[in-house]
Amino acid sequence: MRVLIVEDEPYLAEAIRDGLRLDAIAADIAGDGDTALELLGINAYDIAVLDRDIPGPSGDEIAERIVASGSGMPILMLTAADRLDDKATGFGLGADDYLTKPFELRELVLRLRALDRRRAHHRPPVREIAGLRLDPFRREVHRDGRYVALTRKQFAVLDVLVAADGGVVSAEELLQRAWDENADPFTNAVRITVSALRKRLGEPWLIATVAGVGYRIDTERSLSERADDTERSLSERADDTAPGTRA
Repeated sequence: MRVLIVEDEPYLAEAIRDGLRLDAIAADIAGDGDTALELLGINAYDIAVLDRDIPGPSGDEIAERIVASGSGMPILMLTAADRLDDKATGFGLGADDYLTKPFELRELVLRLRALDRRRAHHRPPVREIAGLRLDPFRREVHRDGRYVALTRKQFAVLDVLVAADGGVVSAEELLQRAWDENADPFTNAVRITVSALRKRLGEPWLIATVAGVGYRIDTERSLSERADDTERSLSERADDTAPGTRA
């Protein structure tokens, strides 16, 4: 998940961003309305977190533009205004949720997860594909019933791949969805993370590389083919460790 935080208090915005990263949520920061509109025009965000009182175009104006764009992007209003009339105005502008300051970061994470679940209501909260079971809310992954421990970035990448339901996801899209705007577009971080993720998930490999295009979860190969891969791998390991065999 990638969110845009529109907040003019730098320390709060950075604290939110850093906290979301701990939950495998990539986040960019806009300190004013003009920057927010610029980022919205460049990047594809899953959710916008808007402070209503910001320099330049207000959070209210940005909410109206998001709604008018027809993107369907959920909006969470983040503000110190806690009167019922203020909340009613925010919802009237198109906000999907409203959180008043001060707040607990954990509550913000839960609300973002809930909004993302509604946005993708056609997908079950716990997704299963090719023997994988991914729970985005508990941040747990199981393969064929075996728990797989992943780093935050590995989980974020796998989440994007699983959500594609076997479709190909480009390295550029993975970089956009699992990292943030500070990521170097020429970095090999995606390749390195996917390689490490394959090893964590174990053999037979579940993440296929589509040359020149990207990556996908391998849903097409039969179980017997995967079993053959495992048998060949075990056989190769046995040959490598046999007496008299050199590495």
